[in-house]
Amino acid sequence: MINFNNKKILVVVAHPDDELLGLGGTLAYLAKHSSVKIRVVILGEGITSRSDSRDIKSWENQLKKHRQNIEDAKNILGYHQLSCHQLPDNRFDHVDLLDIVKIIEKERHEFNPDILFTHHGGDLNVDHQKTFEAVMVASRPVNQDNLKAIITFETPSSTEWQSSDDPRVFRPNFFFELTKKYIEKKSLAMECYEYEKRVYPHPRSPEALHILAQNRGISVGKEYVEAFCIIKLIS
Repeated sequence: MINFNNKKILVVVAHPDDELLGLGGTLAYLAKHSSVKIRVVILGEGITSRSDSRDIKSWENQLKKHRQNIEDAKNILGYHQLSCHQLPDNRFDHVDLLDIVKIIEKERHEFNPDILFTHHGGDLNVDHQKTFEAVMVASRPVNQDNLKAIITFETPSSTEWQSSDDPRVFRPNFFFELTKKYIEKKSLAMECYEYEKRVYPHPRSPEALHILAQNRGISVGKEYVEAFCIIKLIS
């Protein structure tokens, strides 16, 4: 059993909306019911890959709107701190790993978390893979290190789209029980993302998010859960 009370939780994600797709219900519940402090770090700008080449200026208005969408979703989930960076969308493999590591190291140093959530390392999306890799490098144990747990989450429309025979397939070993209220809050927050939300049967649709939470719940005898994989846990 992971005790979240009085803990500092750092969430490191690649793109705007990953924070709620992966653990939006859990964040909303913990922010409401536990004495926690939650900081979400979004590494990438999350939108310019939709052009043939990366031209930030041509996406200026959309990026501004995207930032407002992040804030709107944050207000619904109720977590405490937000830090946004501007790494190139779906091009993390063209960024030196050290540069990503240094961003995460700085965030860790400033926040000093007890628990860290991030992407599953076997996701199809390359930005998710590089985020996981950078988190692991930035989380090497050192003296005075307060970090007790590293936990990965699944990201609908990425994790399940990986080849089923990939050895890194997501195998959850930790399940956070939720009520329907928090899955609905997660779906409501997803609707804030004007450029990311989709209609059913897409995995990012409200209906699909409910179905995933129910399916994961059924697997452990609960009504709704979000599923995770514990990478490291020091009790």
